[in-house]
Amino acid sequence: MRRLFIILGISAAAAALILSVTPHFPKAYIPAVVALIFGLTAFYLSKKHQFPKKTSQLIFLLTLIALGITSYKALLTTPEVNISEPLEQIEEESIMEQPAKTLEELEAERQDELQEQ
Repeated sequence: MRRLFIILGISAAAAALILSVTPHFPKAYIPAVVALIFGLTAFYLSKKHQFPKKTSQLIFLLTLIALGITSYKALLTTPEVNISEPLEQIEEESIMEQPAKTLEELEAERQDELQEQ
């Protein structure tokens, strides 16, 4: 039973460590909590039956490293916003797409404005 908890704890701690260095780092908290639970259970069983506690301490170490990396990334990284085109360039393109008004159209608009006043 103790070996099962050690194996599950180490695998969960390794998964948390791997997830903590990827872009999916917020998901690393789940296997870290699971690893802590398995590590505590393995530590309790090792203490109860007088077995060595080094492997359960390894679980705690890996989990703390994963939690440290994940917390660091969560607190100190800012989300990047990718701007595909500057605003000025978009405005220029929209102006260029509109057909140029002829002199007659401009005079007709001016006459309409004068009549409205």
